[in-house]
Amino acid sequence: MKPATYAEFWPVYLKAHSKEGNRALHAVGTVLGTGLFVGGLWFRRWDWCLAAPILGYAFAWGGHFGVEGNRPATFGHPLWSFYSDFRMLGLMLVGKLEI
Repeated sequence: MKPATYAEFWPVYLKAHSKEGNRALHAVGTVLGTGLFVGGLWFRRWDWCLAAPILGYAFAWGGHFGVEGNRPATFGHPLWSFYSDFRMLGLMLVGKLEI
């Protein structure tokens, strides 16, 4: 059954990111994609801004297809998934979630 609320979605998201290699690739993609987007805004390089999600999702989807062996949550809940990538990264940075 598809989660109806974000509170229901978060545990499903974590289960889909159970392998450390997948989480590590998500962290790399989130940091690089965000950096490229911010750099694009700073230097007014709109092509960098457009390339940022491609870069970020390339790492994340590589983690799903190559490491975890599952389908990215992006397809079912794109906004919740995007937010959860940053939430997961934050938890990893403060040591509450293993990489």
